[in-house]
Amino acid sequence: MQRQVALERDTALDAPAPPARGRRTVLTPYYLLAPTLLFLAVFFAWPMFQALILAVQDNGRFSLGPLQRMADDVLFWEAIRNTILLTLIVVPAQVVLALIMSLLLVSGLRGAGLFLYAWAIPLGISDLAAGVVWLSIFNDRGYLNSALAGLGLGQTGFSFLSYEHPVSMFLAVAVAETWRATALVMVILLAGLQVIPKDYAEAAEVFGATTWQRIRHVTLPMLRPSLQVALIIRTILAFQAFAVVVALVGRNLPVMAEEAYRWYGDLRNPSVAAAWALLIMVFSLVNTVIYLRALRVRDEQLA
Repeated sequence: MQRQVALERDTALDAPAPPARGRRTVLTPYYLLAPTLLFLAVFFAWPMFQALILAVQDNGRFSLGPLQRMADDVLFWEAIRNTILLTLIVVPAQVVLALIMSLLLVSGLRGAGLFLYAWAIPLGISDLAAGVVWLSIFNDRGYLNSALAGLGLGQTGFSFLSYEHPVSMFLAVAVAETWRATALVMVILLAGLQVIPKDYAEAAEVFGATTWQRIRHVTLPMLRPSLQVALIIRTILAFQAFAVVVALVGRNLPVMAEEAYRWYGDLRNPSVAAAWALLIMVFSLVNTVIYLRALRVRDEQLA
């Protein structure tokens, strides 16, 4: 017995040791992340740092003057109000529309591929071009007024984009912005729906769940990661709404991004423009934190 134990011990000592994990294997994830981190550092972190420094400088010296001038601007609160209202209307509308479109596409609807291409058209149109398209619809001699006149509902037309009708002006911008970016949300949600196993919905159907119950208790909880990403991206872009607003109503509807452009281009004050950019960044970060906490995804939900 002792001889057998000694033999086994000698065999274990003579056996080659397993190869140690190389340093390259350990660093491989960092090599893969390096291009993304470099891109973020050059095009996001560094410009944000420069904007922060510029927002607290006046004639090359540290000063809170730019922030004070921004807050004292007569359009300061109006621009914030319009931007927040636009975000509160556009983002939920886009999420609801994108969810309906995505559910139709994964439901096996005949001709779903054609609908996908048609709904994705706005992705290939720039913000300014989208604004010009909707300008041709809503202006005094646009397609909408021509259609109303043809139906006998008005001969002189309605000034949808006039400052005398602020509600219609705001709704026109909201409609144009909703149309322009709903496709982006749809693509994100569609990708999320395609990775949800069909077994869950089929099991719920077997137990008598209605379509709405399956969407509410099965689809939406499992779609939470995609909803989180879509809401964060779309809200950040909504705070940066600019070209569509300028193309449709010009200066009649002040928004934060437009005020940053006005201070930089028209008033030649980069410091106050950087202060506006810093304010937009703060709003975006606050909303991102809210979405991350409200739509927190646990590890077991991802498994």
